[in-house]
Amino acid sequence: MPGTLHERLLGRRLALQRRCASREAVALPVLGRLTGSRGTVLEAQGCRLAIGARCRIDEVDRSGRPRDDTIGVEAEVIGFHGRTTMLMPIVRGSALRPGARVTPLPGKASGPYDAALIGRIVDADGQPLDGGPALQFDRRLTLEREPPAPGDRAPIDQPFAVGVRAIDGLLTLGRGQRVGLMAGSGVGKSSLLGMMARGASAELNVVALIGERGREVQDFVEEALGPEGLARSIVVAVPADRPPLARLRGALYATAIAETLRDEGRHVLLMVDSLTRFAQAQREIGLAAGEMPVARGYPPSVFTSLPRLLERAGATRDGGSITAVYTVLAEGDDVQDPVVDNARAMLDGHILLTRELADAGHFPAIDIGASVSRTRSRVNDRAQEAHARRFLALAARYREQADMIRSGLYRPGTDALLDEAIACRPFVTRFLQQSLDEPGSLDEARAALALLPDPSGAVTGAPA
Repeated sequence: MPGTLHERLLGRRLALQRRCASREAVALPVLGRLTGSRGTVLEAQGCRLAIGARCRIDEVDRSGRPRDDTIGVEAEVIGFHGRTTMLMPIVRGSALRPGARVTPLPGKASGPYDAALIGRIVDADGQPLDGGPALQFDRRLTLEREPPAPGDRAPIDQPFAVGVRAIDGLLTLGRGQRVGLMAGSGVGKSSLLGMMARGASAELNVVALIGERGREVQDFVEEALGPEGLARSIVVAVPADRPPLARLRGALYATAIAETLRDEGRHVLLMVDSLTRFAQAQREIGLAAGEMPVARGYPPSVFTSLPRLLERAGATRDGGSITAVYTVLAEGDDVQDPVVDNARAMLDGHILLTRELADAGHFPAIDIGASVSRTRSRVNDRAQEAHARRFLALAARYREQADMIRSGLYRPGTDALLDEAIACRPFVTRFLQQSLDEPGSLDEARAALALLPDPSGAVTGAPA
């Protein structure tokens, strides 16, 4: 007996779905066409792709074939509205016109990798920016990777030296720690980064210069990093004039390189300058896709992309580690800026540079009282931790009463701790200052800290 009408219709529908599924499995990619442009966003019809999918845009002739005199532009899907797909190009595509063909590309966004990258300066696509010979790559790295699972992370129990006395002695970093270097513009951030790259106890440095001016890239490499630092570094530079997707990919590419080195069992220092430029690139993409701003012009996607990037650093139980330093630009010297505030909450510590110290010629301009390393007590022994805490307590006490001391209103003998802080002030100042060409080590910083004068005020030595 044949089934009911409903059963027969249901059977036909299921058979049709199976035939359509088999056809889609072998069908060629659906080609779309550009239909419009709004600022940096291109609109296409006929290509229903997932957000984050890659595609290529080609100019076509009258017959619909790609023109031989143009180069295809790679783009990424950033959103869709109805039947319209929104794309953003990776590079500037000034020759694109309505009707250009949109072809899906297989795979996820990736970047090339080879050991020959060491000592070179490249862009987000692995192309040399230092005028050197072209690089031959033997593999490609997926730019978006899942961070290590909590159970796969190794504990942070080994110190990580950076060659800066104030950091090594008072804000001791741990291998696998993530720390933010927070500063306004022009307070010595790049100089301190270069100093850390030269003196770090890492096998290799991976430096991402994101959204900087082209001149600043060259200045950082030649002056702050220097030949010594460049020889054991990989520099990924994406200047400010590149599209936001390229700037975003620069930070992801540098992180992917650091992850590959960590997987090989190496101890890597990852330096991203700056996290703010990364957030601003994501802001441009989010606003172009139609997101609403929620905090000082930043859309929600910014605050979801930041932890995805930051959580990829750290140490793993396989033996390798990524110790990461992310510079965060405090726009207008506002330390409550949304990016600064979010980075401070997500990272394992922060180092704050202030304009007041920089203007006074104090280098590095580290506000030691406002800076924190959440792993310091884990990597220091009891004696070293006691020295650091006593130093910080004396520095904080002097800072609290600095105005009274300068005006001559304080009477010695009133406060024993403040008397000690005043007596130790010359030592404290010398310890916190260090010239760019003055190499340092973790042992030297700890030995110098141990020379802190005793409570009687007698100085037993000078900082190394």
